[in-house]
Amino acid sequence: MGGPGWPAPITRPLGRAEPTRVVIPRIGVDAPLVVLGVEGDGRLAVPPLDHADAAGWYGGGPAPGESGSAVIVGHLDTRTGPAVFARLGELDPGDAVGVVRADGTVAVFAVERVEQAPKDHFPAERVYGPTDGRRLRLVTCGGSFDQVSRSYADNVIVHARYRAGYRASDLRYSE
Repeated sequence: MGGPGWPAPITRPLGRAEPTRVVIPRIGVDAPLVVLGVEGDGRLAVPPLDHADAAGWYGGGPAPGESGSAVIVGHLDTRTGPAVFARLGELDPGDAVGVVRADGTVAVFAVERVEQAPKDHFPAERVYGPTDGRRLRLVTCGGSFDQVSRSYADNVIVHARYRAGYRASDLRYSE
């Protein structure tokens, strides 16, 4: 990234820093992040439904901007309406995803592809497995909703590649 409209990127590799917000301009997301762990059955926990406007970062994996695949999950909807990742499946290759970090930096990623996979065949290796470089995976529900199980049949997974890191203060502007 860089070029017209972008400040100079940080040239050093980004170290570990807790992510605090995820920003996806194309679909109107600017949401706080909570740290998530795993449930007793080994599945990744999800953000609480009473905070459907927040997304969650898997704290046991890489932080966005570090080597490996950082994972952020969010709800598609609630009983009362759309949630933080309601429009995640609308992303296209090249769309920007920014992750604001507690150290005052923003890791910027570019979407490579979006896939939809059945939950009963979740591609864990593609989401959590080893990868070259610095990656970001965004995950939400998708497909048809089963009223009996109160769950969606699929997951929507966005695969994004790290482009650059910036000082958060360099990305702010005044009008």
